Amino acid sequence: MVVGTDYSSPDMITPDSWHQSLSSDLASGSSSLDSWWRKFNDPTLNRLIQTARDSNRTLAVAYERINEARAGLGVSRSQLFPTIDFGGAVSRGRTSQNLGSPSPPAGKTTDVYSTGLTAGWEIDVFGGVRRSIESANATVEGTEELYRDTLVSLLADVALSYIEIRTFEERLAVAQRNLTAQQKSLDLTKARLDAGLSPELDVAQAETNLSNTRAILPQLRNGRSLAVNRLSILLGKYSSATETLLKGSKGIPSAPNSSFVGIPANLVRARPDIRAAERNLAAQNALVGVAEAELYPRFVLAGTFDLQSLAASSLLESNSRNYAFGPNFQWNIFNAGRVRSQIAIQESRTKQLYMTYEQTVLAAVAQVEDSLSSVRNERDRIAELRNATASATKAEELVTTNYTEGLVDFQNVLDAQRTVFSTEDALAASRGTIAAGYVSLFKALGGGTPMKPGPVDQNGKP
Repeated sequence: MVVGTDYSSPDMITPDSWHQSLSSDLASGSSSLDSWWRKFNDPTLNRLIQTARDSNRTLAVAYERINEARAGLGVSRSQLFPTIDFGGAVSRGRTSQNLGSPSPPAGKTTDVYSTGLTAGWEIDVFGGVRRSIESANATVEGTEELYRDTLVSLLADVALSYIEIRTFEERLAVAQRNLTAQQKSLDLTKARLDAGLSPELDVAQAETNLSNTRAILPQLRNGRSLAVNRLSILLGKYSSATETLLKGSKGIPSAPNSSFVGIPANLVRARPDIRAAERNLAAQNALVGVAEAELYPRFVLAGTFDLQSLAASSLLESNSRNYAFGPNFQWNIFNAGRVRSQIAIQESRTKQLYMTYEQTVLAAVAQVEDSLSSVRNERDRIAELRNATASATKAEELVTTNYTEGLVDFQNVLDAQRTVFSTEDALAASRGTIAAGYVSLFKALGGGTPMKPGPVDQNGKP
């Protein structure tokens, strides 16, 4: 007999398809998400990912929690087996002369030597211990899934920080190119002023435009520095070491042309946080049985065997034997409702974790939908920004030529240059946003861990 309710995985209804759909290259396919970062074809990103897996402290803590849970499982399993204690003692005592005790004589000091074994074995008649083992085993599995969830978040955060750094670098490069063009315009206005072809106002406006663009550079450099510091924490390194790792490939990682999304039902099997929530539910369900076992009697086989003597020289003689053994039971027949209240507590916690599991699935589906929407809409935006940048660049060339020929005033040149800078900067930022959108999508799909759950090895790798 095993008390409690046998656990069965909950059936979670998920949508038949994603509400936010993309083109066919993103809506189908079978490529694995285990190493999604390789889709960006960036050797530096690959190197950073491996460094984070090897050195991140949060990941190491998550692995130690697995060791802790496994040790707890060992404690639970040990309750199925007998316990045997070995010990010994030496004591000196004196009886009161006023007791009149004939043996030992009153007032005599006596030495007693003893050593022996004490054994006990609680028979798991009603399955309380087995439910405890079931709960501990599910806890280990849940902790392994939390490790994987930590890993998924870590890999995504590394990629996002790296993309942010490269985006700031690209925006700095855009600003530097525009500074060069604006410096040429300033030189042009000065030359026309010296020739008496343009007013001093043109020079002042060109200098203002140039200074405004220069003022953006410190802001972009600071943003990059902060992103490097965030990445350093993820890598378990100092910023100087991170800068060394960043050397090599340049530019914003190109967003992959295809991905694996599949159907929503696969999300339940792929995301470790959902699997962890389900394992936590299983562990809690078993604790209801542990609480119910307190309603029934407990049966124990107990025994002692020891040697006792008044002299150390005769302690090991057969006449020093002393033993006792036999079964006993204990049944708490009245506890003022304490046991049933404990059962009610465990049942309530089980319901709470079931609702937490449902909420986790709902949130996971919403995260994928958000990422799909972000990628889809950013695709449309970046296409328009490319068109706008090309048009703005052409317009700037035409306006500059017309200004040189004295056909338009300098205000038109200023407007054209500001438009070029604005659109090029927005395009660089958009390229970073769409790359980050793909990373968020891979994270939402549970990318970075095997699709099929399995144990974590001794090196902390799934």
